[in-house]
Amino acid sequence: MKVSTGACPFQILEGHTDFVMSVAFSPDGQTLASGGWDNTVRLWQAADGYLLQTLAKHTLFVMSVAFSPDGQTLASGSNDSTVRLWRVADGELLQTMADHTDFTMSVAFSPDGRTLASASYDGTVRLWNVADGNPLAILQGHEGFVYSVTWSSDGQTLASGGMDGTVRFWRFGDGALIRTVHAHSESVEKVSWSPDGQFLALVVGDKLMQIWGAKEGNLLHNLAGHTEPVLSVAWSPDGQFLASAGGLDETVRLWSAKSGRLLQTLHGITDFVLSVAWSPDGQTLAIGGDDQKIRLWQVNSATLEL
Repeated sequence: MKVSTGACPFQILEGHTDFVMSVAFSPDGQTLASGGWDNTVRLWQAADGYLLQTLAKHTLFVMSVAFSPDGQTLASGSNDSTVRLWRVADGELLQTMADHTDFTMSVAFSPDGRTLASASYDGTVRLWNVADGNPLAILQGHEGFVYSVTWSSDGQTLASGGMDGTVRFWRFGDGALIRTVHAHSESVEKVSWSPDGQFLALVVGDKLMQIWGAKEGNLLHNLAGHTEPVLSVAWSPDGQFLASAGGLDETVRLWSAKSGRLLQTLHGITDFVLSVAWSPDGQTLAIGGDDQKIRLWQVNSATLEL
């Protein structure tokens, strides 16, 4: 089972002064955003790694960054309990949403870009109006921290994962809890909907990933291979593959979403691999680490085998 990847990064982006906790490509692939333990959000030109903007309004670690579907707005979530919205063109801070009462761990735009969801250690998922930053809803039901939130491709449902080991599905229109899946005896650290809306990728416990059917709520595959806690997971744009960041095992692993098989392990990245994102064209992985760097790694998705 051969996967075609570069033997080493083709670009290394330097500028952060602490761990790089989150990376995300803009929808057009031209810009990369990163958030780190240096309390900053940084915007990079993906083609050459040029640092475009350093956004320095957060007062604690930045844990999550996400682009709006039109690429014009960036959201960031931080351990300072805030969610912030930034204009990508010039880095202007547009909104600061400060209703969470504990760390904000995950942010995600709805597919139409009008609503932002955030997940927090305060045990809630919150919905925000992107246009003015006003709160729309508080989704409560998790017992303990909520780590991650993701939208279905049609924008009608949110899924959230938390320390109670559940994935909870919420109806967007009225915020109703429509289903609870007990995914693991420990926690659900990450939850990510596939691009076609048919599957969910979960990071459960610490070293395990899973793929679930979103409609039926059934476990399809256990993805085991990492030897340390998995800290990040990303779908390829076509939904056929997953990339995962294995923290202290110093690897990024590529998986077949169809079979759950491990296709390749990328070694020698850094001592602590924290975050991973796939470019919109499926040709590049951005990998953030403890050494303050972001590595861009070429992946020839045309040669990947299921």
